[in-house]
Amino acid sequence: MIALSLNKIADSTPTEVDLLKQVMACDSDALAELYDRYGRLVYSLAIRILQSPMLAEEITADVFMRIWQKPASWDPNKGKLVTWMLSITRYAAIDRLRYERHRPDHRGMELLDELHAESSGAEELLWSDGQLLRDLLTRLPAEQIEALELAFFQGMTHTEMAEHLHLPLGTVKTRVRLGLQKLRALWLDATKVVD
Repeated sequence: MIALSLNKIADSTPTEVDLLKQVMACDSDALAELYDRYGRLVYSLAIRILQSPMLAEEITADVFMRIWQKPASWDPNKGKLVTWMLSITRYAAIDRLRYERHRPDHRGMELLDELHAESSGAEELLWSDGQLLRDLLTRLPAEQIEALELAFFQGMTHTEMAEHLHLPLGTVKTRVRLGLQKLRALWLDATKVVD
């Protein structure tokens, strides 16, 4: 009897697709459910990039506002909802970081060594993927690691990296490309399923 009740509860949990359909119908409870599921994860990525709780909170609010305004932007055939949300978060945070970098009173931001969010469910899976990615990054040559960190965590363009590193633009592009290729190969090797 208890098992049957638990199955009914588990079955009644709305899927990502269901929640987005409800958001499209202007159901604010569905947006609140998405926030409960993914709000900490979005905030964690934003603070990782921005290093400012206030700015991370703003980005988190912006991400959920964008979902509320344009829920049809997510295509479930192209990937998971959480991946789409984290992509929005990353781009919004990098845009804000660039804006803050060009403000006269900007004092610079350093990356956190670890994410501070408590994880569960999807967050835990993403956290373990992040740990694996961090480990795989250490296997790349130092110059490729530096280029990838500048591009993805500090949001620098190729031109900004070339100026920052005092290197030709072509060299910077090559380091990023080779780093991504090696990282992809390492990732595929580390995550392949053994039959």
